[in-house]
Amino acid sequence: MRTGVATVPLDYGRCPRWLFDRMTRLGRGISVAIVEEFGPEELLKRLSDPVWFQSLGCVMGFDWNSSGLTVTTMGALKEAVRGMEAELGFYVCGGKRMSHKTPEETIGWGQKLGWDEGKTNALVNASKMAAKVDSSLIQDGFSIYAHNLLFTNSGKWAVVQQGMNINEQKARRYHWLSDGVSDFTEEPHSGIASDIRLKPLNLTARESLENKNISADMVKLEPAAFLENFQKAARAVSKNMPEVSSPVGKSLGAQGRLPGFTDMELNDVEFHWHPVAAEKFDLKRLKKTIEKAHFFAPDNFTGLLATEGIGPKTIRALSLVAEIIYGAKPSYEDPARYTFAVGGKDATPFPVDRKTYDRMLGAIERGIKQSKMNQGEIDKAKGRLETVAYPF
Repeated sequence: MRTGVATVPLDYGRCPRWLFDRMTRLGRGISVAIVEEFGPEELLKRLSDPVWFQSLGCVMGFDWNSSGLTVTTMGALKEAVRGMEAELGFYVCGGKRMSHKTPEETIGWGQKLGWDEGKTNALVNASKMAAKVDSSLIQDGFSIYAHNLLFTNSGKWAVVQQGMNINEQKARRYHWLSDGVSDFTEEPHSGIASDIRLKPLNLTARESLENKNISADMVKLEPAAFLENFQKAARAVSKNMPEVSSPVGKSLGAQGRLPGFTDMELNDVEFHWHPVAAEKFDLKRLKKTIEKAHFFAPDNFTGLLATEGIGPKTIRALSLVAEIIYGAKPSYEDPARYTFAVGGKDATPFPVDRKTYDRMLGAIERGIKQSKMNQGEIDKAKGRLETVAYPF
C-alpha cells in the first residue's frame, strides 16, 4: 500500500478560473456517477471522510498540500450540482464567503421543496451546532472561516468546515456526518484532518462529560456565586497558589462533594495548558452572558451551548471553574485524526472492503468520463486518480 502525508498550510491567493471551471465539470461528473451508482447518501458519506475528500480534491486537480483544497473543492462541487439539486436529491449550502448565509440558503431550499419546518429547522440546527462545537468545545487555536452544509431529500446531512491558525500558519478541516451524531457535544466528528497535533481544551471527549455536566449545572446557580468561584479559580491559576477550597454544595446535585475529590496543588505541570492561564476576561460581559444563560436555564450542556451568546470564552470560564473548584478535569487530547472510507491495510479501524473500494473507484472513473472534458484533461484526471488510489 502506498501511503503519504497531506499537509494543510495556509495558502493565500485565488484559484484561476480555468482550473475552477475544469474542477466544476469534473466534480459534476463524479457527483452524478456516485449518486446514480450508490445514491445521494453515499456521496454525503464519502465527503464526510477526510481522506476521501482529500483524494477527491487531488483528483479534481487542486494543490494536494494547500488549505485552499477544501474551500475550492467545496466551491466547485456547489457549482457542479447547481440546477441539478432536486434531480440528484443532493444540496450544498454555505461556503467560504457564504458561511453566514447557510441557514438562509437551507430555509430557502426547504420552502422551495415544500418541506415542513421541523425538517428544515433540524438541518439549520445541525449547521449551527457543528459550527459552535468546533469553535467553542474544541479550542485548538483554529478559527472557523469556511462552512458548508450538505444534505439530501431524506434529511440526512454532512458538514465540512475549515479553521485557520495564524500562529501555526496551518489549516484544519472538520468533517461531520449525521449518521454518526447521537450527541452534538460528545465525539460527533467523522474525522478531523490536521498535520499537527496540539493540546487543546477538548470538551467533545467522553472524558470531559463530568466537566460539561457541572458547567451546565453552574449556570443554574446565582450568577454572583459563579463569578466569585471564577475569580478564585483564575487567581489560583495565575498566581500558582498551592491549594484551593472546594465549595461544592447540594445545589450541584445530591452528592455534595464529588467522590474521590481532594484539594489539589496547582503547579505549572498540572495547569500549564489551561487556556485561561494567561488570558484576561471582560468580567462585565461574562456576568451578562451568565445571567442570560441563568435566565433561560438550559436542561443540559447541549442546551447551554445552543444558547445565543454562549461562546468560547464563556465555555472556557465554566470549564475552568468545573476543573479547579469542583475537580472535574476536562480532556486536553487533540481530537484531530483521519478516518478511512474503506478501511485500512492492518484492519484499523476495520478491514478493507475491497468490493466497495473497487465500486467507488469505478464510480469516480465513470465520473471522469462523464465530465465532458477533452481527452487530454480526462487522461490527466485518470493519472491523478491512480496517484491517490491505494492498489491492493
